[in-house]
Amino acid sequence: MSTADQSADRKPHVKLWGGRFQKSTDKKVDDFNSSIRFDQRLYKQDIAGSIAHARMLGKQKIIAEADSEAIIDGLREIRRDIDAGKITFLVDAEDIHMNIETILTERIGDAGKRLHTGRSRNDQVAVDLRMYLRDAMEEIRAMVMHLMGVLTTLAESHVETIMPGYTHLQKAQPVTLAHHFMAYYEMFKRDYARLHDCHARTNVMPLGSGALAGTTYPLDRESVARELGFAAISQNSLDAVSDRDFVIELCSVLSTVMMHLSRFSEELILWSSHEFAFVEMDDAFSTGSSIMPQKKNPDVAELIRGKAGRVYGHLMGLLTTMKGLPLAYNKDMQEDKEPIFDAVDTVKLCVPVFCDMIATMKVHKARLLTGAKGGFTNATDVADYLVKKGLPFREAHSVVGQVVFYSIAHQKSLDELSMDEYKTFSPVIEEDIYHAISMETCVNDRKVVGGPAKEVSLKAIENAKAYLTAEMSVSWAATLSS
Repeated sequence: MSTADQSADRKPHVKLWGGRFQKSTDKKVDDFNSSIRFDQRLYKQDIAGSIAHARMLGKQKIIAEADSEAIIDGLREIRRDIDAGKITFLVDAEDIHMNIETILTERIGDAGKRLHTGRSRNDQVAVDLRMYLRDAMEEIRAMVMHLMGVLTTLAESHVETIMPGYTHLQKAQPVTLAHHFMAYYEMFKRDYARLHDCHARTNVMPLGSGALAGTTYPLDRESVARELGFAAISQNSLDAVSDRDFVIELCSVLSTVMMHLSRFSEELILWSSHEFAFVEMDDAFSTGSSIMPQKKNPDVAELIRGKAGRVYGHLMGLLTTMKGLPLAYNKDMQEDKEPIFDAVDTVKLCVPVFCDMIATMKVHKARLLTGAKGGFTNATDVADYLVKKGLPFREAHSVVGQVVFYSIAHQKSLDELSMDEYKTFSPVIEEDIYHAISMETCVNDRKVVGGPAKEVSLKAIENAKAYLTAEMSVSWAATLSS
């Protein structure tokens, strides 16, 4: 597909709405006003919507059956030609709707002029955009589901890989890498659910609302909705043509997806540094330096982190565009497409490469364990040990604070303190303290639901796999039914 001012085999465009005007539109205004350079990606949805509309017009006797059939055949031929790259769109035809209608009229004559009966570009673009974004959401949901599957596979390999957990980017308590991966699984599971919810609100058909007040023609909106796969039809024509909540909501969901990718990327960037050295990115997902030969940069993770801001910007742009618009349609709303198209494209670009990046990275288990042993990550377990020996928690907390201060002064870890040293802080401490504060015990005794213990993690992974299997079955059944 391409756009041009004029194609060699196309006549100069005459505005379909130009009857009221006595003067041609300024060339600069044509260029400024036109949206064909970006809304041409809606051609499949526009043609599908027009076919359903034409079929309904014929069945309702609003236009002749012969005209309806000619329109449908003509639109199908146009779809084939666009797919084959045989059609050049005209800038002065403004948008994808006018371009297709103009081509149709050139090919089948007066019958093509009857296609627009009972509709406006206002409800036409709304239905096109809803169909396009509905499909995009399904694609992105499949990508997010794949990412969730990658995370469960990685988690299953690391239920015994102990690492430091952090708060305030300070070492806090030991967890496992499996537990860390499954934290992101939960984030992306919420994103997956948000996409589903957004899909439901997007899957409402506005066609039949006209410019803003419906139409006097006896349209069968329900039959068109069924043909186009919509679950419901809009209930207020003013709202239907002026609503872009579904665009804003999707951009919000995509911003959240990118936020989660960015947070994960930030950790991977830190972890792959020499100071952490927890992981190493595969060569296929790293880049080098033009001047420093030793460098291996996590550029993929950095670029994903950077692209999150791009999607956030689109969300703010959409909110700002819509915030002052009176009902119903306003030309400002043409500005909805480029932001949401780019947001969709950005997420579809980032999620697959992120999946492959984390699936191929090397994990340095020994380094993770060493990291967990530093920073007194088992201090809370000393306090819990004292509580189990009868001390109130606040008293135990104070005692352990003194133990940590002593250990820092003597450059020792908690498991390096002798029994005599421990006894100076509390007489209830016995030899079993060393088992209680081992990294393995600290992790695996946390068996509460949602904790990092191996048995709990394995159950969480099992539940995640069952969820993904069920969702894949639902998706497969939906694909078959469609």
